[in-house]
Amino acid sequence: MIVALAGGVGGAKLAHGLYQALPPDELTIVVNTADDFELFGLRISPDADTVMYTLAGIANPETGWGVVGDTWQTLEMLGRYGYDMWFRLGDRDFATHIARTERLRAGQTLTEVTHTLATALGIRAALLPMCDQLVATQVATPDGVLPFQDYFVRRHHADTVKGVVFAGIEEATISASVADALRQARAIVFCPSNPIVSIGPILAVAGMREALGAARAPKVAVSPIVGGKALRGPADRMLADLGYEVSALGVARMYQGLIDGLVIDTADAALHAPIAALGMRVLVTHTVMHDERDRRSLAEQVLGFAAQLSAEDATIIK
Repeated sequence: MIVALAGGVGGAKLAHGLYQALPPDELTIVVNTADDFELFGLRISPDADTVMYTLAGIANPETGWGVVGDTWQTLEMLGRYGYDMWFRLGDRDFATHIARTERLRAGQTLTEVTHTLATALGIRAALLPMCDQLVATQVATPDGVLPFQDYFVRRHHADTVKGVVFAGIEEATISASVADALRQARAIVFCPSNPIVSIGPILAVAGMREALGAARAPKVAVSPIVGGKALRGPADRMLADLGYEVSALGVARMYQGLIDGLVIDTADAALHAPIAALGMRVLVTHTVMHDERDRRSLAEQVLGFAAQLSAEDATIIK
């Protein structure tokens, strides 16, 4: 089994590449749910839904989120009733949130609900939320502490970031499903997701770092920073605001001690030696995923890199 840690559009793209490259029932994706929030009385799970729609082949390729070909009549009607429409939800997307909320209120766990929704969309990979408890990313800005979606969507991630807090993380624990997946993994992949607000919450769940440390599988990350910039979203500015170096080397330092290898783009080939000096192996390749062929190509290279690490290290599971 291959386990991927993912969040955001970059994470969804590589998860889709892995899904194409592997037998579908050999992939488990642990997804960030700390950007979940409630809107119109419904539980919205942006990262989980982006991964789910992408694997189901129904993601909107233009936006990277939402459902392709979706319509907006529900949102437009809510607007006529005077509701603020700052967060765009299409009609089909609404159905996902209605089904999720109804099942959660009936007492199912988020893991159970996510499995039901993903299975209904024909997804054979296991899609697991990072935990079943509610965790909410909050962003400290010069204007105060903002819920993540206010910072990210309503204010277009334009604020200077002074700090990030995962409210409720002290109550979050690794689920049995996630623990089992990590225990059985033959490779663990950190997708090219924002290391602060996508991978960061996953790593902050109680028991997650211990489970990763105990896993004998090789752990490989793909840098979301290429040529000193994030390909999408505010990761580069968040890193800079919080005092991290905005480079693949900066990402390597953040994951030092957690991973065995880092995949960096050819644009960052000059960082090979300083990253290797941190005690991790480095694969230099094209990491920018323009289309589905790029996703599969990168996934195959990541899997090959992990297999190489496993073959070279007798302490890693084979």
